[in-house]
Amino acid sequence: MTSALPYANGSIHLGHLVEAIQTDIWVRYHRLRGRDCRYVCADDTHGSPIMISAQRQGISPEALVTRMHEEHLADFAGFAIQFDNYYSTNSPENRQLSEEVYRKLKAAGHIYTERVRQAYCPKDGMFLPDRFIRGTCPRCGARDQYGDACEACGATYSPLELGDAGCSLCGSAPEERESEHYFFRLENFTDFLRSWTRSGALQTEMINKLEEWFAAGLKSWDISRDGPYFGFEIPDAPGKYFYVWLDAPIGYMASTRNLCERLGLDFEAYWRRDDVSEVYHFIGKDILYFHTLFWPAMLEGAGFRKPTAVFAHGFLTVNGAKMSKSRGTFINARDYLAHLDPEYLRYYYATKLTPRVDDLDLSLDDFILKVNSDLVGKVVNLASRTAGFLEKRFGGCLAAVYPDDEGLFARFVDAGDELAELYESREYGQAMRRIMGLADAANRFVEDRAPWLLAKDPGKKAQLLDACSVAINLFRLLLTYLKPVLPATSARVEAFLQAGELSWEGRREPLVGHTVGRFSHLMVRVDPKKVEAMLQASQAAGGNEGKPGPVASSPGESQKEEPAAEIGMELFGQVDLRVGRVEAASLVTGADKLLELTIDLGPLGRRRIFAGIRLAYDPATLIGRLVVVVANLKPRKMKFGTSEGMVLAAGGGGKELFLLAPDAGASPGQRVA
Repeated sequence: MTSALPYANGSIHLGHLVEAIQTDIWVRYHRLRGRDCRYVCADDTHGSPIMISAQRQGISPEALVTRMHEEHLADFAGFAIQFDNYYSTNSPENRQLSEEVYRKLKAAGHIYTERVRQAYCPKDGMFLPDRFIRGTCPRCGARDQYGDACEACGATYSPLELGDAGCSLCGSAPEERESEHYFFRLENFTDFLRSWTRSGALQTEMINKLEEWFAAGLKSWDISRDGPYFGFEIPDAPGKYFYVWLDAPIGYMASTRNLCERLGLDFEAYWRRDDVSEVYHFIGKDILYFHTLFWPAMLEGAGFRKPTAVFAHGFLTVNGAKMSKSRGTFINARDYLAHLDPEYLRYYYATKLTPRVDDLDLSLDDFILKVNSDLVGKVVNLASRTAGFLEKRFGGCLAAVYPDDEGLFARFVDAGDELAELYESREYGQAMRRIMGLADAANRFVEDRAPWLLAKDPGKKAQLLDACSVAINLFRLLLTYLKPVLPATSARVEAFLQAGELSWEGRREPLVGHTVGRFSHLMVRVDPKKVEAMLQASQAAGGNEGKPGPVASSPGESQKEEPAAEIGMELFGQVDLRVGRVEAASLVTGADKLLELTIDLGPLGRRRIFAGIRLAYDPATLIGRLVVVVANLKPRKMKFGTSEGMVLAAGGGGKELFLLAPDAGASPGQRVA
């Protein structure tokens, strides 16, 4: 198993941890089932950003990547990410494998050279890497995009295709100069890739996205960069370097080889043969093109095995919006670890993760509520309410014969088969809901038996022992099922139970006549003040990619931040504002701020829109009201359904929100100037 390689030019943040936690849970689940799993990863260390960042800091690129490697490894360890090997792409193994792949592709006729015109900054005296040019996307018109790919529409292109291009270092307009580059003939692998991408290796959403690229025709890929460049020099091509995206995925193989050399394992079995091993990649949807087209094509051309599957996930938002440094929601791993238990986040992410390419929202209010309700209120509380009676009244010894529990233990054991399927298929959210349903049943049992009342009656000592023994056994099963998600808590439970490691097969037999240890508190409730302190710490850190960040200030003081990129009237004019009439309005179950609206837009039809105005408006008062709607906003998939537009309001939020009102005589569908 692998997760995508974090770039060595920045710290690990909560977005990186979505993927690392998703992968780690899958690895731990398979290990819990007794399977031989190896989890490898590495820092992605090459490219001009690393070189330039090191120059600014007055150190060598090697010193920078070494420092960041130590920081990344410590951050991942803080969240119990259990790598077998966390390596670096700036390694001898990666150099050797990258050269091997290149030579085999070249020998097979898949590499050619061509003189190209590319962007050159005369002020900085260098050819500009893709990420050091920004401008307007030639496909969708989005501004301030990188020189290789658009973050708005996903298009890939040449830096010279950008509109209004400027050097990211100095801001000056680059000029065109000619240079010889090396290209990989990706189009040679079109038939192979069409077959492989439909082989079951990819999610449906990924296949659909790839169809866009197949329809447009696969293009040759520029795999070289001119010096100065921090990376591997191309064999027999002085002054030319492998583009970072060529050697980065090969880093998966290099990390595996390093692991195999350390442990005496067979590297060939992992990467040459697919009859004795499986390879799984977990990635973000933003690097789909590289992992599902370039990477398998390179492997095919060089004679290596292809991934068994590539699993993509969506982006992380915080409180429903893109992570923001000015709001304190661009949260680094170390800021989180300084304030909160990492297992809170592991569990919360698990409740949100699916096998689909879904975006994930970290709603901090929901985070506090869910962790406190589920982990503390349902799971930990089950043991804390009963373990004390066992210790004080029975020396910690469970009943010699498992008591009648109305079939609960058997029900919990049988649930393991369904949970195994859910873990296997990466349906973590469903698995967590199923586990919490079991926890509810266990707590209802304890409530019905009321051991705190039984303890007051000397004549009901046997019933007290039975109730506590059932509760501890059910608690043991819950932690067995949660072990891939909560490894640290599970380890503390193992120490309390004194019955060895929790195991999937070991769940089938209850603990009877067994003495458990003294129960110590396993987890405290999430303190909202600590969440706020984390946000303030993140906000104070500020800055990103070398730009000045928000100025730290005391509570209540205004925050300064850089303004968003300017847009022209032409772009603003693309927003289609229409009059709408509210036909229906209702509360949204499970949402504190949303109302579900059905809005008539006249000739544009009806739209279902979720609006965050619940605190300000009674749904009944909205029926028949005219509102202003952004009619051409891309539909947004939410957990409650798909919102097909936006209703405009103004105000400070909460109860201080006021819907914009068109003229009384306006009609649905009418444009708003």
